[in-house]
Amino acid sequence: MRARRRVRRDSLTNLVHQVDTLPPGEAAPDTVPTRFPSLDRVLGGGFRRRDLVVLGGDVGSGKSALALAIALRSADAGHRVAFFSGEMDEDRLMERALALEARVEVDSVRSATLNERERAAIGAAALRLRDLPLSVFPLVGQQFDDALAAAWADDPALVVVDYVQLLPPPSPRLTQDEDTAAAVRALKALALDRQVACLAVAQLPRHVAKRDDPRPSLDDFGILGAVKQHADIVLGVYREEMYNPGGGVEGATELIVAKNRNGPTGFIDLYFYQHWLRFEDMLDPER
Repeated sequence: MRARRRVRRDSLTNLVHQVDTLPPGEAAPDTVPTRFPSLDRVLGGGFRRRDLVVLGGDVGSGKSALALAIALRSADAGHRVAFFSGEMDEDRLMERALALEARVEVDSVRSATLNERERAAIGAAALRLRDLPLSVFPLVGQQFDDALAAAWADDPALVVVDYVQLLPPPSPRLTQDEDTAAAVRALKALALDRQVACLAVAQLPRHVAKRDDPRPSLDDFGILGAVKQHADIVLGVYREEMYNPGGGVEGATELIVAKNRNGPTGFIDLYFYQHWLRFEDMLDPER
């Protein structure tokens, strides 16, 4: 009992000291910014270490591109990032990263059909990316711990998993939903244990595109309610042009904050340049 009281007193003392010494408007030291200013404002500065963040969207909505953009921007802010991809190797991911950083079409990067301006932009982007504290790993392994083990040598602040349905569970269950739900719970436990922010991309198995409002909801994540229950922050990508062609602004994107355990919900206005696979904050675009 004395040990527990001592831990509680130390924690409270540290929190009061942080409140007293932190400059006004500055995020807490355990914050990992996304560098999308509108999102960071809603989240009190960005993601927090020990939090599980789940990002979902319909097929083709750009959720993987947004996860990569957040990883790149967080790394550019000086935070170590480990990115696990279940669908692309490092070369393919860096191909996408070059395109979005240089504002060049992905197909042009792949086919090397670049004009002089684009070649210069690619070269400058490569120099920026080369020194980022970003490590890319394949999401492979028979067990949960094995799949993510490569990250810990770099002591990351942010771990990105693309995507959670490909993450092996701690131990096999009877169904895919049970496996994925176990993996979600294990990701939350890992974020707490390793004191990292964890961003997990997720498919939406219960999403119905033809319903009256096709915006992603918490229930769309399915997975036996694991995301709804265990995630600290849940984000959904919604692009109206996918469901109402010609009826919305092409590229206009709502990033819906469907759950925020420690703050407000709502939505963020983004713009998606599909040919660059690049998202921008519409209220505070990157120059």
